Amino acid sequence: MHVVVIGALVENGAVLLVHRSPTRRAYPDLWDLPGGHVEAGESERQALAREMHEEIGVHIVAESSSPVGDLHLGSGEDAVHVAVWHVGAWVGTPTNCAPDEHDDIAWVATGELGDLPLVHGGVVGLVRKVVGAAGFEPATPRL
Repeated sequence: MHVVVIGALVENGAVLLVHRSPTRRAYPDLWDLPGGHVEAGESERQALAREMHEEIGVHIVAESSSPVGDLHLGSGEDAVHVAVWHVGAWVGTPTNCAPDEHDDIAWVATGELGDLPLVHGGVVGLVRKVVGAAGFEPATPRL
């Protein structure tokens, strides 16, 4: 089973999404939370920190990250366990540091998530849970 971590960076009631390039083999031309595969010997939190830096150029504050939920996709050899994490604080401004993987990044209001073609439709409920827990209050998560 493949294990993937994705992170929800939330600011002012919006979540950061990445748009997967149309040339990608897996899930082309869809929106997703940034993240990627957990490598051998890595914890989910370590993989999340590495992926956030590689893909969007931010350093997450590890203590601020917490698991939100899990998604299970496929079966057999193609089974994927997707761990969804909330990233409460980070250092840096998100930018597209992986243009070969993503052709765009955007802050999307949670009310608009259902209107986008997403890799994992189950992410919508999990992200809304994170934003709801924050009370939709404006925050300044960068340190």
